[in-house]
Amino acid sequence: MDLCLHSSDQSIRLRPGSVLGMLWLQTHFEPEHWSLLAEGMVCLPPSDAEALEQDATAAGLHVSQLPALSPTRQI
Repeated sequence: MDLCLHSSDQSIRLRPGSVLGMLWLQTHFEPEHWSLLAEGMVCLPPSDAEALEQDATAAGLHVSQLPALSPTRQI
């Protein structure tokens, strides 16, 4: 997987899954955001994440979407 999109609340967390994914992100984001992108710390609104996914897929990247984790229950 080149890019991973993780649902969380009202946003989508973006995480590169390969070197190709990170390089592609570097062409779409300013250098000051690269370290946050590399660490998977960038969250996008769902509409922006959808546009990014379409663009990445059109560029030949493999994109994975993961649903939000279910809330934990205390015992």
